[in-house]
Formats: sequence, C-alpha cells, structure tokens
Amino acid sequence: MIEKTISEIEAKISGVESVSAERKAELLKLLGTLKMEIAKLSETHGEQADSIAGFAKLSAHEATRTEPNPQLRELSNKGLLSSVDGIEQSHPRLVQIVNAISKTLADLGI
Repeated sequence: MIEKTISEIEAKISGVESVSAERKAELLKLLGTLKMEIAKLSETHGEQADSIAGFAKLSAHEATRTEPNPQLRELSNKGLLSSVDGIEQSHPRLVQIVNAISKTLADLGI
C-alpha cells in the first residue's frame, strides 16, 4: 500500500505543469528517498508508515490543486510534519526527508 501511495504522489507531481522541471526533479528525488525510508519503518511501525504516506499524499494533492486553498495546504503540511513526531531517534533520515519535502513545498508557496 505504501509503495502504491508514493507512486501515486510521484505521478501527480510529474503531471503538474505549474511546478518547474527542476523543482519536480527535486521533489521526485525526495519521494524516492522517502519510499525507501518508509519501507524500513513499515517493518516495525506499519501504522505510522501508513500515516506518513497518507499525509504525504494529501500534501501533494493540496500542493497541486488547480485552485489552492491556503488553509487546507497548511493543515496537510502540519499533518505531514506531525506524522513523524516521536520517531526522530529511531529514524532520523526519515524525519529529515519529510522536513525537506515540507520545506520544498513551502518554498514553492505550496
């Protein structure tokens, strides 16, 4: 399920015209790393891995809406960041990737 969710996110980002090719490549690279890190997490914390993937999908959806809703964008980003609370000690790389994705989306005004 997690790989399918991240593949859907990758497809959505690849199809967005409002994001530059450079930013798309950056986000897709981050998502590739996220996929690997979530796979590791899912071995021991399946529900938490599902939450991270779900919030990443929601954040991507809000980031690529034709008519952006700033409130929903902010909520989805907060949800993504909250989904990694408490695992920084055991999975620091995963937390770094989620933070980088959130920062990249924020830098785009997303």
